[in-house]
Amino acid sequence: MTNPGFDTARFEIECTAGRLAFGRPLSWRDETQSTNDDALAAAKSGAPHGAVFGAETQTRGRGRRGSEWLSAKGAGLWFSVLLRPELSAELLPGVALCAGLAVRAAVAPLVTAPVLVKWPNDVLAAGRKLAGVLVESQVSGAQIASVVIGIGINVTQAAFPEELASIATSLTLLSAMPSDRERLLADVLSHLETELTRLTRHGLAGVAEALQPHDALLGRRLRVDALEGVGSGIDASGRLLLRQANGQIVPVLSGHVALLD
Repeated sequence: MTNPGFDTARFEIECTAGRLAFGRPLSWRDETQSTNDDALAAAKSGAPHGAVFGAETQTRGRGRRGSEWLSAKGAGLWFSVLLRPELSAELLPGVALCAGLAVRAAVAPLVTAPVLVKWPNDVLAAGRKLAGVLVESQVSGAQIASVVIGIGINVTQAAFPEELASIATSLTLLSAMPSDRERLLADVLSHLETELTRLTRHGLAGVAEALQPHDALLGRRLRVDALEGVGSGIDASGRLLLRQANGQIVPVLSGHVALLD
């Protein structure tokens, strides 16, 4: 079955109806190497705050730490948002969490499975990866000059390659309520505005509080690189808290998270 192409005119209607601050201008390609690369290049050329860059497929889509992101043509939402926020550099770790919360809020009403945010940049549904986030920024002194938030959401995939089949899912596999990609993108952008406002007003502590009921790692046995322990929330600096066997709480700024239970 062929997936219908993204309808930019329909998305414009959704933007107007929702009075969205993000989503204009919209650049949508049939194919690109990476929507993040498109947004980063546009940032250097002066593209405005809130511009969105999307594609039906990416030939070099990437995730965190250089991992490859599979972007099947027309089967998902592959897009990047360019922001020029008035944020200090110390708040940057909160941006990926804001994006994760925004995706969660947009897709949760469509499915019956629990939708959770996995620190620092994934959205899980029924324990499998539904979406990923990649944040890349340009910092000037103590301020953030521009931020690109890359988001990939699996929408209509009915199957995944063998190496991903046990860890990935899609809205179709979750028997989601019908929702076109144009409306879904508008919903994600609307929630992203809300979450970034929270970050601006309340800092990382506010984001950590909002994340707590949707924390995929809370109470789970984890390995983060060489450390093992139990997920114990996110602190006011956006770090993962890991409770080790001796009871010590260790804050983790970054690392690859593996679930052990």
